[in-house]
Amino acid sequence: MAHATHSTAETHPEPTVHPRRWMLLTLLCLSQFMLILDVTVINVALPSIGADLHLTRESLTWAVTAYTLCFGGLMLLGGRLADAFGARRLLLTGLVLFTVASLATGLAENATVLIGGRLAQGIGAALLSPAALATISRTFHGPERNKALGIWAMLGGIGFAVGAMLGGVLTAGPGWSWVFFINIPVGLGVLLLLPRLLPASARHSSSNNGSRIDLPGAVLVTTATGSLIYGLIKAGDAGWDSADTLVPLFGSAVLYALFAVVERKISAPLMDLRILAKRPVAAGSFLMLVATGLLLGFIFLGSLYLQQVRGLSALSTGALLLPVAVATAVGAHLAAHLIAHAGARPVAAGGLLVSGGGGLVLALVDGTPGTVAGLAVGAIGIIPVFVAATTTALGFISHEEAGIASGVVNTFHEVGGAVGAATVSTVAATGIAAHSATGFHAAYATLAVVAAVAALIALAVIPRGKAELPEGVHVH
Repeated sequence: MAHATHSTAETHPEPTVHPRRWMLLTLLCLSQFMLILDVTVINVALPSIGADLHLTRESLTWAVTAYTLCFGGLMLLGGRLADAFGARRLLLTGLVLFTVASLATGLAENATVLIGGRLAQGIGAALLSPAALATISRTFHGPERNKALGIWAMLGGIGFAVGAMLGGVLTAGPGWSWVFFINIPVGLGVLLLLPRLLPASARHSSSNNGSRIDLPGAVLVTTATGSLIYGLIKAGDAGWDSADTLVPLFGSAVLYALFAVVERKISAPLMDLRILAKRPVAAGSFLMLVATGLLLGFIFLGSLYLQQVRGLSALSTGALLLPVAVATAVGAHLAAHLIAHAGARPVAAGGLLVSGGGGLVLALVDGTPGTVAGLAVGAIGIIPVFVAATTTALGFISHEEAGIASGVVNTFHEVGGAVGAATVSTVAATGIAAHSATGFHAAYATLAVVAAVAALIALAVIPRGKAELPEGVHVH
């Protein structure tokens, strides 16, 4: 009998409890918060950056989109690399790269260095984020894991909201460079403490490593998205019928098609495209793409409008975005209760309609109070859509498929922000160049139309009923 007990213990060993796991979680969450913050922290600083470095509208837009392009486009590759080489190694590598890139971006004296630094920040984020999440999933067990992942998930909405306010404070205080320099003491502090707490990574044989890494797929999907964003930005100056616009847009379509071919033929694809054939995952990915595009579009336009058209300072702009931050918190609080009672379909459609109403207010009403009110309404509507997207993508599929579905939806989260910022920048091109409200109103109207159309699509594609999220999965 004693022998049988010993055999069972060997077959089902108790998970090792990390003695300082909550300190580890704090450092990993601090790192993730820094990554999410950098999506929006630059927005309020854009007019100051543009004035100091003499940047065009295109360069200003790339300063925002370059980061989310690499963050989203390379995130699945980062997860594969963490599996192949160990989460600890990738996490520290990503953190070092992100910190050094933040220094270079803050020291930038021209558009090339600024955008290059943002690209490098995005690559660092794509290495760090999935490795950090994998570390949390392996460190915590049972109810503690759900609590840890809940804390991690909360950082997404908070980081988006706090970023715009912090950008205003830093730009008005020590200067726009500190929008990036602020990452350096945080990064160095985490680097000093984190290695002592990180568990050793599981090792894989070198023969395994190569087969687990789909580098061609990562290059193709990131290049395709970059070409799409380039074409969208170019349309603002060259027009939609120009070769400068049509060639990169067509090239993007070709590259996406090549990506699909590669993913079907390779033995260990970056993305199993069959997961997108599942209605819940496709619907959740669509919602995440639209929601992030709308939210970053609102913040991008609002920051420029309040400073360039209304003549407000960066500090005042950051302070006026406080209601937007409060609206995101209220929206997140309401979303969980609404989805639990009504399901994801009506919440997603209703949230998109409310957000579209905010866009309509912004398109029709001029002045600072109307702008702040419209942005707050747009934000309070869009946050429930994020929750509905996660619930839809992960709540109607098997637990075995939840991991890959989570990675796919995370990718659409970042890419949506890049596409949203590029699109509104193009529609508002004349207003941004001339500091006129006209272009901004057209861009806000575009956001309202996109939200309304997306609401109708949501009603058609989101499955009926209520869903439950599998344990141990996360979408930020």
